[in-house]
Amino acid sequence: MLAGLLLTAAGVRAETGAAEVALRPNTNGDWRFFVNGQEFPVRGVGGAEAPGLLEQLKEAGGNCVRTWGIHTLEAKLEGGARFIDRAHELGIMVIPGLWVQHERHGFDYGDPAFIASQRTQLLAQVRAYRDHPAVLAWGLGNEMEGPASPTGSVVVLQEVEELAKLIKQEDPQHPVMTVIAFTGAGKVASVMQHCPSIDLLGLNTYGAAAGAGSALQAAGWSKPFAITEFGVSGFWEVGKTDWGAPYEPTSQEKGRSFYAAHRMVYELNPGKHLCVGTFAFLWGWKQEKTATWFGMFLPSLEKLAPVDAMAKVWTGQWPTNRCPNLAALTSPAAGQRVAPGATLPASVVVEDPDGDTLVFDWMVSAESTEQSVGGESESTPASFPELVAGGANAHTRFRTPDMPGRYRLFVTVRDQRGGAATANFPFQVEPRPTPGAQP
Repeated sequence: MLAGLLLTAAGVRAETGAAEVALRPNTNGDWRFFVNGQEFPVRGVGGAEAPGLLEQLKEAGGNCVRTWGIHTLEAKLEGGARFIDRAHELGIMVIPGLWVQHERHGFDYGDPAFIASQRTQLLAQVRAYRDHPAVLAWGLGNEMEGPASPTGSVVVLQEVEELAKLIKQEDPQHPVMTVIAFTGAGKVASVMQHCPSIDLLGLNTYGAAAGAGSALQAAGWSKPFAITEFGVSGFWEVGKTDWGAPYEPTSQEKGRSFYAAHRMVYELNPGKHLCVGTFAFLWGWKQEKTATWFGMFLPSLEKLAPVDAMAKVWTGQWPTNRCPNLAALTSPAAGQRVAPGATLPASVVVEDPDGDTLVFDWMVSAESTEQSVGGESESTPASFPELVAGGANAHTRFRTPDMPGRYRLFVTVRDQRGGAATANFPFQVEPRPTPGAQP
């Protein structure tokens, strides 16, 4: 039991406008948020920053969004509404991210001036939004302990503890969550040792999301937790070509992963009673390894299969319009080394559950060469639309680039009703043989 988390704020809400938020076990012994006295199972996502995405979240049955930084709350959406106000209008709660700086970005946790400055900044952010009725909890930091570290940085975690205590003094109405990259028992042990004031733990975990509750219990964790990023297997967790290019799952495979991971960690596996809910990643789109790896939408706001999967687990029903079901993308070039300037076929096996007419977009792009850490921003690789030789349908022919290097062939399938499907494969163009060279 977490002392002091059952918040009796009758009167506070009337005075400030803040929701009454409690964090406690329900009658079944499952840890849950309670908002204004009503049980609030978190059906959450990360992202939703672009205009239209909060509305799509509401339509799919979601009820919560987490941000990585406080700036998102002020983002202007269509009509000029602030992000946090529009979320409230839609009945969506928000866990605002309070960004805690990372050592790998050059911030020195031995520098008293930096520590004082960061504390001042974060507490000002808390004061600015603590009375907003959409605030559910505070998200203190994101992978600031070191994404790849097996134990986490002690000095950073110690400062997270100090920040958590200061935030609770400023705002006793809302629980405080910190978010780590889940790398195993060692890091959990460090959080337990150095951050006793944290009310719940957020875990960013992909291929291991389904077993997170079991792993936490085995590590001795007994407080509530949330899966704060999950969904597709990360590019570090999948099979690769012989030159190291990861094979990205199709959007349909991703949808199955989202569905299974949520159900396993929240409904079925040991430790589920500690899980207050999940946050699917990413309710939007981004360039990370590829333009489609983590996004649940296209930039055109067309949804992909993971959105349908989350709607199913949140509401028990499939959406009225479902995304195309993309079963396979095949080509002699898939995962292979090929000659420059060769024309090769590619085909996609796809059907639409609703019988919609499908349109196809094929594209050759360079492989990303950036090695970002912790999901940091990457530039978009060059694309070569002129290399698609023909076929705006399920079958195409494309020409491999003349320049040796690493590339991908992408296909996007749209149902013209707001649903889409994606797939791609890597290939490597080999240098032309030198004339007269010995074989």
